[in-house]
Amino acid sequence: MSGVTGGLNEPRILLDETFTLGECPNWDAANNRLYWTDILNGALHALDVETGARKTWKFESELGCFGLTDQGRIIVALRKDIIFLDPQTDVRTPLARIEDGIHSRTNDGKIGPDGAFWVGTMDDNADKQAIASLYRITADGAVEEKVTGFKISNGLAWSPDGAKMYHSDSRGPWVNRWDFDAKTGAIGNCERYLDLDDTLGRPDGGAVDMEGCYWSAGVSAGNLNRFAPDGTLLLSIAMPMPNPTMPCFGGPDMKTLYVTSHQENYSAEKRAEFPDAGKIVTLRVDVPGVAVHRFVEAS
Repeated sequence: MSGVTGGLNEPRILLDETFTLGECPNWDAANNRLYWTDILNGALHALDVETGARKTWKFESELGCFGLTDQGRIIVALRKDIIFLDPQTDVRTPLARIEDGIHSRTNDGKIGPDGAFWVGTMDDNADKQAIASLYRITADGAVEEKVTGFKISNGLAWSPDGAKMYHSDSRGPWVNRWDFDAKTGAIGNCERYLDLDDTLGRPDGGAVDMEGCYWSAGVSAGNLNRFAPDGTLLLSIAMPMPNPTMPCFGGPDMKTLYVTSHQENYSAEKRAEFPDAGKIVTLRVDVPGVAVHRFVEAS
């Protein structure tokens, strides 16, 4: 495992391992552990960042996203099915199923301030159509479609006070911001937060820091971008690979960023040109991040 120290905003490779479509990094503060998925290989990975101990769970379909629960389990979004995984026993328990059409699969997702699992889908065809949706899933197995009409649902994150929700369409390419009710999960008053292009990069996964700034992986430009609440670009950090996919905050002070990346559809020549593609990057920042919430299981 490579070192994680370095100058402010200086990206370093966390692991020498390479993943086809690394995504959805999640920080487990209670266990000093980083989780992430390799979507196309149906794998959930974990790393103890102090000891370097690794663990992997394999599944029989793509694994779009996941979140930690308040009972120590992991809620996992497979291609269509939502299940619980007990990371201690490997017991897997079904919860729900997203019926979103045969040409879609789950993609970006995160636990919201309401304790629900928010899961977006994407058109799985090469010629992306606006058939995807954003769903809210609760512990009783209810699946509620909240918004629809996307090509690739992405970029979920919430403001420090939980009153705003960020959500993107990577092929929009844009980021919207919604009013959010943390008690009910209701959303409203959608506004366009960012319109992006390939200069800064199409918006993939996102995270928010304690100053309310939105961090977005510019997946098509090799950048990690930080935007002020009013949409002003504050920082654009070049990543050591062309396709970073999602940031998350972690570490004891929540000032360490972990960023996944992909090498999907890379030729042998492109892999040789970009040997760090598909690896995880870490960097230190000066503003701590907002901790991701835990899924509230039924009592």
